[in-house]
Amino acid sequence: MTAGGSAEAEARRQAALAEQYTAAAAEARAAAARYGVAAVTEKRTMQVLAPLAAIGVHFLADRRWPGSRRAQVDLVVIGPQGVFIVDTKAWKDVSMRQGRIHRGDEDVTEDLMALADLADTIEGDLAEVGLAPGEVHAVAVLAGQKGIGERIGPVLVVGEGDILRNIASRGARLTEAQVDVVLGRALALLPQVHAAPAPTPTLPEPVVAASAPAPTSVIEELITSDEVEAALLEGILAQPIEDWMSFLHPNQAKLVRRSFNGPSRIRGAAGTGKTVVGLHRAAYLAGTRQGKILFATFIRTLPDVMRENLRRMAPDAVDRVEFTGVHRFALDVLANRGVACRIDSRRADGAFERAWAAVPPSSPLRAKGLTKRYWQEELRYVIKGRGLTQFHEYSDLTRTGRTHRLGLAERGAVWDLYMEYTRLLREARVHDFEDAILLAEAELKRQPLEDPYVAVIVDEAQDLSCAMVRMLHTVVGDATDGLTLIGDGQQSIYPGGYTLAEAGVSVAGRGVVMDVNYRNTAEVLGFAHTVIAGSEYADIEGEVARGERPADVPRHGPEPVVARCATQGEHDRVMVARVRAATEAMGTGLGDVAVLCSSTWAVRQAVGALKAARLPVLELDKYDGVPVDAVKVGTIKRAKGLEFKQVLLPYLREAALGGGEPPLDGLERERWELERRELFVGATRARDGLWLGVAS
Repeated sequence: MTAGGSAEAEARRQAALAEQYTAAAAEARAAAARYGVAAVTEKRTMQVLAPLAAIGVHFLADRRWPGSRRAQVDLVVIGPQGVFIVDTKAWKDVSMRQGRIHRGDEDVTEDLMALADLADTIEGDLAEVGLAPGEVHAVAVLAGQKGIGERIGPVLVVGEGDILRNIASRGARLTEAQVDVVLGRALALLPQVHAAPAPTPTLPEPVVAASAPAPTSVIEELITSDEVEAALLEGILAQPIEDWMSFLHPNQAKLVRRSFNGPSRIRGAAGTGKTVVGLHRAAYLAGTRQGKILFATFIRTLPDVMRENLRRMAPDAVDRVEFTGVHRFALDVLANRGVACRIDSRRADGAFERAWAAVPPSSPLRAKGLTKRYWQEELRYVIKGRGLTQFHEYSDLTRTGRTHRLGLAERGAVWDLYMEYTRLLREARVHDFEDAILLAEAELKRQPLEDPYVAVIVDEAQDLSCAMVRMLHTVVGDATDGLTLIGDGQQSIYPGGYTLAEAGVSVAGRGVVMDVNYRNTAEVLGFAHTVIAGSEYADIEGEVARGERPADVPRHGPEPVVARCATQGEHDRVMVARVRAATEAMGTGLGDVAVLCSSTWAVRQAVGALKAARLPVLELDKYDGVPVDAVKVGTIKRAKGLEFKQVLLPYLREAALGGGEPPLDGLERERWELERRELFVGATRARDGLWLGVAS
């Protein structure tokens, strides 16, 4: 090698070494800056949240991830508001779009997904001590920023100036004792570690974390003492009723995750949280199963409310759960298969009117006290509700839920009425809603769904017909955790009924009874039980039972008020005054008040009276679960599955308010039972207060 060549090679070597040293120095400076910024920003987040200690919040800082020797989480916040896994990010130039988060041009979404995985691990462990899955939250805090509140998958991204209000405004979700249990479990699960020291640079260049901000002045700029007080006050005040409707008591958390090796049933008296358990179970199954979850209910407007509740509670799961009314599901199946089903309620009613007109005066169906409506319900709920096709099936049938006895001659006359009604429907080329269920059931048996559901959850199962339950059971069969039926026979407010044995469904050994009422006050529930005292109901598991009371009702409040008015005008003035007075309670807005009626006539009267008093009104058939500052008005049937802080039940008959012996006559007894159960359902929609209006 020549001298010139040797010098050139040495020059290249020295240049390479210099480049390596420069890169090493830059890396060391960056690492030191990261550690310095992290130390300061994490401390600042802790300082911002410190006022929460005054309302029973605990902080676990610098904790080791379960199963990891090195990975750690900045801060775990545990209090009445739930559990928050907090990771502070000293990120600049952050943008969020289309469910992704970017730091400059770099997509850093996966950095947050690790936090989501940690939250899921902690959620699973804390469920063992009764913490509901929805009470564990993954939160990424952007240091030095404010006015941010977006979700990236299951992770909530907020500014440093927003985190206090975000946690405090959730209100009290856990009791002090429950917080202590969760805290103890978390201390064992997440051992404390010390932050790694800043690395020592290999070059004699100064390392300065110049970008680390001074904590005190920045915190004072981001959140003032007035804002701290306001945030704490929000946490103390009650949340809108919509938030309450997704509240799962920690004692129910294990039930959400419980596995059943076949169809199961969750039952319990009013207010025990059955629907909420079903909603959380849908979210849990959506996160642990590959495939779609179907959440079905009889009330056609309830799916929108349930979907909105799940969107607030578990936004990452809502796209995996399909909420539907049972009839809507059946019609969709038929439409997808190209099966003609022309629903026309008006023409179907006309067909029944003509069939009834053909019943001779001598028919036993025209006996005193037996109206055409009674026989229309017999066809709808008893015959078509089971899909009976032969008279012998009906002649030998135990008519569950129908206490008026029918002899063979009467049953024969009913069957003749059914056959004529069926003929007239076919002649008019129309169907009724019961036809849609039977056609869909036949289609699903003929050919299963191409894109099947992995689980079906049925709310208010006692209100479905036998054929509806059979149809939904066909979707998942007896698969593990496939079919979950939720309901309470005591709240059945439709004529007739069925048993699971008739539907071919067995829940033997897979039934759960919920017996603690977390919704109602003891005073509201006590009154509701006076209404149904002495009544009986046919349960879907085949037994005839009397009204059940929860084992425990921990909440207390004012006694229900019964207003007895001489005229309807007086009644309406008192009703309006009650609505205004109800909103004076702390945390109760107009949207937390409901006026529930036993008929559509009464709904029209109530809406008119409220609007005349210049009170905003939202009718329940237009309610989708989004909080709104308007009094909700609708029928009691439409309110099934919903809750309200204050409930008004107007235009009642004095005789319906309880007391007295039930009628001995089977037909009158049946009417008496239905009226009482419907009023019971209306009364138990009230969380905090109940008013009942009687107009002579």
